[in-house]
This record gives sequence, structure tokens and C-alpha cells, in this order.
Amino acid sequence: MGSKDILSLLKITPSPQSEDYVHNKKPFQLHTLLTEQRHPKTWNLSFVLKNDVEKGLRQILSVDEDIVEQFHRMAEDLTLLDQAAHAVSQAIKEKKKIFLYGCGATGRLAKQMESAIWRPFWKRIKRNRAWQKLKTFIPDNIEDYLIGEMTGGDRALISSLEGFEDLQLVGKLQLQERGIKRGDVVFCITEGGETSSVIGAVLAALEQYGNLSEENVVEARQHLYFIYNNPNDIIKPYERSRAVLENSAITKINLTTGPQAIAGSTRMQAATSETFLMGIILEAGIYRVLREFLSDEELEEAGFPKKFCLEDRLRSFANILKVLESSIGNISDFTQLESETYRNNRFATYFAKRALITVFIDCAERSPTFHLYPLDTIQEIERKCWIQVWTDGKDQMHAWQNFLGRDVRGLEESFYKPNFQDHIDDDFLRQAALKSLSQAGKNQEKLYDFSFSSENISKKGPQQGDLGVLVCLDEEIDELARTDSSFFRFVSLFKEKRAIMALILIGDKNPQEFREIIDHLPLEKKGDVVIPVAMGKSADPLNVIRQTLLKILLNAHSTAVMARMGRVVGNTMTNVNPSNLKLIGRATYLIMSHVNDAVSQEEWAQKYGRIDTITYDQANAVLYDAMDFVSKQAGQTSEVELSILRILEALRNDVSLGWKEVLSISETVGLEEYLEKHNPALRHDKKG
Repeated sequence: MGSKDILSLLKITPSPQSEDYVHNKKPFQLHTLLTEQRHPKTWNLSFVLKNDVEKGLRQILSVDEDIVEQFHRMAEDLTLLDQAAHAVSQAIKEKKKIFLYGCGATGRLAKQMESAIWRPFWKRIKRNRAWQKLKTFIPDNIEDYLIGEMTGGDRALISSLEGFEDLQLVGKLQLQERGIKRGDVVFCITEGGETSSVIGAVLAALEQYGNLSEENVVEARQHLYFIYNNPNDIIKPYERSRAVLENSAITKINLTTGPQAIAGSTRMQAATSETFLMGIILEAGIYRVLREFLSDEELEEAGFPKKFCLEDRLRSFANILKVLESSIGNISDFTQLESETYRNNRFATYFAKRALITVFIDCAERSPTFHLYPLDTIQEIERKCWIQVWTDGKDQMHAWQNFLGRDVRGLEESFYKPNFQDHIDDDFLRQAALKSLSQAGKNQEKLYDFSFSSENISKKGPQQGDLGVLVCLDEEIDELARTDSSFFRFVSLFKEKRAIMALILIGDKNPQEFREIIDHLPLEKKGDVVIPVAMGKSADPLNVIRQTLLKILLNAHSTAVMARMGRVVGNTMTNVNPSNLKLIGRATYLIMSHVNDAVSQEEWAQKYGRIDTITYDQANAVLYDAMDFVSKQAGQTSEVELSILRILEALRNDVSLGWKEVLSISETVGLEEYLEKHNPALRHDKKG
């Protein structure tokens, strides 16, 4: 069977959308990026996790060692980081805005920097005696001076809005809507270094500097930063990336660490490195301001170490991994517990306060990565999403305030709609953007309720066999011992309903102190899981270390859970949701890769004869046909999985099955088991 025959065998004619994608959307076919490749350390991850969860978690976390190596290299030359920290300190003193912009995982990073790092720090400082010295020099509303923005606005925190990230225009308009001007400090962050909306934002900021005279270039370079995670030579072929990389007026900070633990899952090592780096840049900038006005003792009260330097902070990332290493057994128990919850068709509820943004990000990112239902709206009669997230709040509006630390921001339709209609030439992208715009307004806040309220408990409260996950940071752990605290009430509620509990406790406590608090709770020694993470007394003024540690822990855990649920094969996200042009490209490449890997094996040739590999164009045609089929189905069906199964079944039997027959194989056998049978090489370690 030659590759030229596969579409004929399947009776598939490439759709106009597929033809357009293959021929006209090459800038979004990104499978050559280093972040899209498979990491040899996790090559057979899903197969390992089936039998040894702890070993699988160690495989995932071993890839974070790549970040340690990158930070050690960066520590040798701090010029760019020192410049960025100085820009932050000058912005504070000159009452300029600091604008962080990203898309997807980096957009959530920007929100995290604002709502979990920046705002809580200044709120705490204002309660400190040192504020009396500072308030003369620092704006009273300093917490509003950092704006964390993501492509699509606050609504995109919950689930992606199709079409936005593919447009430079969106980044430009969001920068304008938030009132960012010349002299403000702009950090545009993209895992791949090629995200259109992020590039649009930084180029729009650059336009404000007018003619790029030598003087203007120097000024712009001090204020405009582009942070990314791919080698320059790999992204330079993309015109949009080249427009930034070759522009001397934009400061570039390259964080390339290599492939991700799951190929293309840049929410992991790429976003983790960017989270930690952005956090310590803010730390350093704030420190430089405070040291002008505060004594050493007052700086320590604010949480800063006696000696603060960027090199030490960079190198401290390695300590995070060492701390996590000691908790790997407990995390393994947690992973197995949550996996079993979903296998038993039950649901999980996460509860957090200070850790809320980081918890929420991990839960929300599971949907596009593993093709799950997005977080439920209040309109859902029965729970569809496997996970929900709660926090303190008597109702949904109070919960939103506790979540973001401010009012919800939406995209103003009257501003964006005319620009979309007049300036987006591509009909597909224009229609996608207009559709998403209708779902990006401030009114979207009314659709989601994250409150630990009596109303939410009555509608979506725990049932027998459900899982409750509680996350506490530092002094919140002590609140567990108070029966009137929301943490204690959450545990009590779940145990009353015969649900299972998992507690993640991160703080400066010794084992005995952890035990005393845990013993006070109505937990069962068999069944419930506690993960006490002892942080020691390390200085962490903005909670960058704690939030990063929690991010790594949750990313590894949720990835392992989804792999155990069959939503990862090897280390590939075979359940990725092809919801935008970049993800369509990733899905196409996954189909082509898995099919060609299988048919290239000697065992396949012996059983079914030698078969030509399929082409990218053919894989894309099958994908679009699968997308059309899945759009008419209920459930969380993977287009990638169906496409791989249908192609291999046709090549194996020289006969085409319809989508419904292939869906039956997917539901009864699953892609991982199917590929394990027909491509046994997948379950072995990567050679070489």
C-alpha cells in the first residue's frame, strides 16, 4: 500500500479547510520547533506510569533539570536580567506601568504574576510599619501598576478563545485598551517565540517610540522585553519571529531548555522557567526600590534575604527540585488517588486561597492539553468537567475578587469588533475572532462560580467517592487547626459526604509540626493523602519559590494522571484539542508521526508488508475529516486518536472502517493499548 493511496482507501477528499491550511497556513505549522520534539528522558512515560507511578513522576521531574542547567548558564552573565530588574525599579519610582502579556500558558503566567505575586506583596507591605516610609515615594495604588494580560483577557484564563492567538492585531489592541504608553515597561512572553498575538503586542509597543533613531532604540531597549524558549535559528524562518529577533530596539531573553516532558506541552518546562525568571525579575526590581528607603531589618521584615542578588536567585531553582524529591512518594499516592477517582466516574474539587491562581491554572490547562470538558458554567445542570475549583467567597462575585484581587476585565466589543471587521483579511480568522469576541466580555464572569458557598455546595457539592484537594501555603496551614476556618470546613464537608481527601501543605514547618496539625483533622489513615512539603526558612518575599514549586508539583501530577487515563501515549499529547491553527498543526504532526513510526517498524513489515509513510498533507486531510465527525459527537473524543486508529486499521487490513467503527475501537481498546500492540518499540526507553 503506497502513501498515495491512503486517502482513496479512506474515501476522504481533502476539505477546502484542509487545503487552505496545508497551502496557506504554513506559518502555523510549527512541528520543527524544539519545544515540539519528544524528550528522550520521557519517551515511554505513559507505559512506565501504568506500572510504577513514582518512577514515572521522576521521569517527568527529571526534565526540569534542563531548567537548572539553563539558569546556571544565565547566572554567568546577568546583563539582561540586571537591565530588566532596573527597568522594573525605575517604573515603580517613576509611577510607570509594568505590562506583562502572554498567550495560553504564558498568558496565565502574566495573570499569576499580577494576582498571586505582585498584588499580595504590596497588600502585605501596606500592613507593615515600613509603609510609613514608603508611601511618600510609592503610589498608594501601587498594586494596580502591574497589569498581567493574556490573549483574550480574563475569560481566557478559563478556556482558550479560538482565533485570537493567531492574530498580531489582538495583542496590539489589548496593549492599547490597557493604556500602555511609551515609557511603560513591557514584558511579552511566549513559550515558542512565535505566538502571533504576543509578537503583535511587543511590536505595537515599539511603534510608540516613533522613528528608531539611535536615541530611541536605546530608550526602547530599556523598556521592551521579549522572553521565549526556542533557539533563534529555529524560529527565525518565521517572518513574525524575525521581526522581533532582528530588531535591536527590543531586548530578547532566550530561555531555551529543550523539549518538554510531554512533547509540545509548553505549560511545563517552558512556562515554569519563564514563571520563575519573571518572578525574580520583579523581586529584584522591588528590592532595589525598597533598599533606598528601608533598613536591613525592615527589608528582612518584608521577606528579603540579607544578601539579595540575581545570581543567587537563579541558582536557587535547583533547591526547588530537591525539596520536591523528598515528597515524591506522597505525590505518587495523590496521582493514583485522583486517577482512580476519574476511573470510578467521580469528580474532584480543588480548594485554595493564596495558592488559588496556581491551582486554577493547572486545572484549566488540562482541558486543551488532554481534550477534557472545560470548567463548568453555572448553566450546567450536571457536572461535566472532571474538576472544579473553589475559594473563599459568599457568592460568585466575591470569589472572583478573591481570585484576581480586582474586578474582572473583559474585551470591550465596541473597541475590538470594528478593528476585526476592517483589519483581518483572512475570512476564517476573522470569523473565529468575532465568535470568540462574543465570549470575551466582562459579562462572562456571571457564568462561573468558584465560591465555597452554600449555594455551590447544594448544587455541586461532594458525593461519596469524590475527591477533595486542599492546598495551603505557610500560615494557612495553621488555619487548618481552627474549626471555624474555611480550610477545616472544606475537609469536614468532604469527610461527612464520605469523599476522599488530598492535602498539599507547603510551608516552613518541621515534620512534628505537620503531624500535630494533620492529627487534628478528620482524616482516614487509609485512603486520604497528605503531602507535607517543608520549605525551610528560605527568604521568599513574593512567594515566587512557593508558587513555582506548587506549579511543578501540580504539572507533574496532572500530567501523570492524564497519562494513566490513556490521554498520553509515550510522551505525546495524543488527546490535544485542535482548537487553533497552532494546535491543528501539532495534531497533524502527531498523526503523521505515530502512523509513520508504526509502519516503519520491522515487525509491522513482517506482518503487513512494507508500506510507504504518509505525508503531512494526508494526515491533515484525515484530521479535518475527524474534526468534522467529532463536532457532531458528544463527549471528549480525540480527533488525533481517531485519525491514527483509522489510518492504521486501513493500512493493516487494506479496508476502510468508518468513523463510528473507529470510535468503537477507541472506546473499547484505546490508542495506547492499540499502539503498544502494533508498535511495541513505543514502550521501550529511547535509544541513543
